[in-house]
Amino acid sequence: MMSKLTAGEMAPEFTAVTDNGETVSLNNYRGKRVVLYFYPKDDTPGCTTQACGFRDNYPVIEEKNAVVLGVSPDSAKSHQKFKTKFDLPFTLLVDEDHTIAEAYGVWVEKSMYGKQYMGIERSHFVIDEAGRIVDAQVKVKPEVSVETALAALG
Repeated sequence: MMSKLTAGEMAPEFTAVTDNGETVSLNNYRGKRVVLYFYPKDDTPGCTTQACGFRDNYPVIEEKNAVVLGVSPDSAKSHQKFKTKFDLPFTLLVDEDHTIAEAYGVWVEKSMYGKQYMGIERSHFVIDEAGRIVDAQVKVKPEVSVETALAALG
């Protein structure tokens, strides 16, 4: 288990496939601020709340020279359905092998109904124009994630 990332550290670099099949890297976004958020599964109640919060505030986020990138272990096809259903204006990244989640320390052991399993800890990281973390929120509540990210963007 990696240590949790904190404000002031450089954000771990990654390359991933987007919901529309393009390949992007974190460094493609240098010069912009990035709200990188991790969520367990497309089209589940908490994840939908979190995604729609970012959707509803997207114009404000863009005004702050920022983009939103959502990350989950779902496939590109699943991401496309989720985006279409809720009209999400931002990019979703495919992390089927959870390498991005592991790099950010949010691939963790969870438990449901007494069963242990590995999964994503809902979280977000606000990354500045130079690729440095300015805010790290782990175990964030879906409805609080957006307002906390907005506060970090100033």
